[in-house]
Amino acid sequence: MMPISNPSIRDQQHPLIRQLADRVEQIWHHHLDLEPYSLPDDLGYVEGKMEGEKLVIENHCYQTPQFRKLHMELAKVGNALDILHCVMFPRTEYALPMFGADIVGGRGRISMAITDLSPTSEDRILPQEYDRLLAQLPDVKFSQERRFPGWGDIFSPYCLFIQPQAAEEEQQFVDRVAQYLELHCQQAVATQPTPERGEEILEGQRNYCSRQQENDKTRRVLEKAFGSEWADRYMTTVLFDVEDGENSDEPEQIAQ
Repeated sequence: MMPISNPSIRDQQHPLIRQLADRVEQIWHHHLDLEPYSLPDDLGYVEGKMEGEKLVIENHCYQTPQFRKLHMELAKVGNALDILHCVMFPRTEYALPMFGADIVGGRGRISMAITDLSPTSEDRILPQEYDRLLAQLPDVKFSQERRFPGWGDIFSPYCLFIQPQAAEEEQQFVDRVAQYLELHCQQAVATQPTPERGEEILEGQRNYCSRQQENDKTRRVLEKAFGSEWADRYMTTVLFDVEDGENSDEPEQIAQ
């Protein structure tokens, strides 16, 4: 088993981000057979400046037989902004949804928290077993739900998009992310590969990534710190890349 990483900025971020980052890694290590995934040398750890504040980005990536890339990004802009971003990219022979979770906070409070298991099938519907298991989870209520952006049609009916208002709601969110992730890892390990559906799965992932790249808020932060060319490369190489054989930065698949 690979040791759980202890990134340098995690202890400086909002406690909710630290808690979720630790929880995600623990679940990954418990359920999955992890191997390293190598990012381009200049994109794994990045420092810059944004409006006079120091910006630090740390990326932590793994791969497994079922997942081409497990990616968790931790970012910090001075004392003004803390970010956790996590996406799991299934290999194209596995008909699995896209797990994602994000938290954005600043100056001691959380402004946004989202998690989902987003379908990638041609009909944009979750696999039947996922739908059955997700429907069995206990209801959770949050006092302030956020409106989905225009590109939010990629999300499932089980997507949580909130601004938690108290410590209790913050804990409920972390617990729900953990439930989604536990379910996802268990289903992934139990799923048999279906290489004949590879093109359909790949097209679903392309749609997910292209829609996510429409997130203007993420792009604006990166452009302010590093310029538009770098921001575009980062978003298409690290945040939302697609396994299409055209990206020379892509590491080779591990043995099945």
